[in-house]
Amino acid sequence: MEPTRACPLFGGAFSAIFPHGAIDVSDLRPVPDNQEVFCHPRTDKSLIVELLELQAHMQGEAAARYHFEDVGRVQGSRVLQVQSVQPLNLESLALRGCCQEAWVLSGKLQVAKDVTLHQALLRVPPYQTDLLVTFNHPPPDNRSSVGPENLSPPSWNLGDFEQLVTSLTLHDPSIFGPQ
Repeated sequence: MEPTRACPLFGGAFSAIFPHGAIDVSDLRPVPDNQEVFCHPRTDKSLIVELLELQAHMQGEAAARYHFEDVGRVQGSRVLQVQSVQPLNLESLALRGCCQEAWVLSGKLQVAKDVTLHQALLRVPPYQTDLLVTFNHPPPDNRSSVGPENLSPPSWNLGDFEQLVTSLTLHDPSIFGPQ
């Protein structure tokens, strides 16, 4: 995948710029219809875009925390630790026309190992949708750094996550069904 080319998501209904080398997990295994999952070719890092039902009973920071805690429950986390929750400037988003609220949360889950999660919650009430983008950032492993794998793309960082979030673009609102 080219570093500056928009990648189609959800059958072309959305697109976003993913970091160089991102592998579409749906080419490797089944992925739920409401998710697009990409993994790094040499690390355990992944990027997930999910279309979720709008949690209208939650507002602001509480909505971001709700989705973080939900991910933790699904993954069987023994410990959930929110490190920060900040509003995201809507003007920086390609989705600013339909997104009414956006938050970035960073936290840690304790599953088999501690995993840092960075999540962007883009709330899209006109389509009854919470759009959740998650950057799974597990600790580095001790794989050997000698060999041809060093030619692989560099490890992803928060700048790559931010580029994905801000470049996320809606092309076909019919993905949300009749409105």
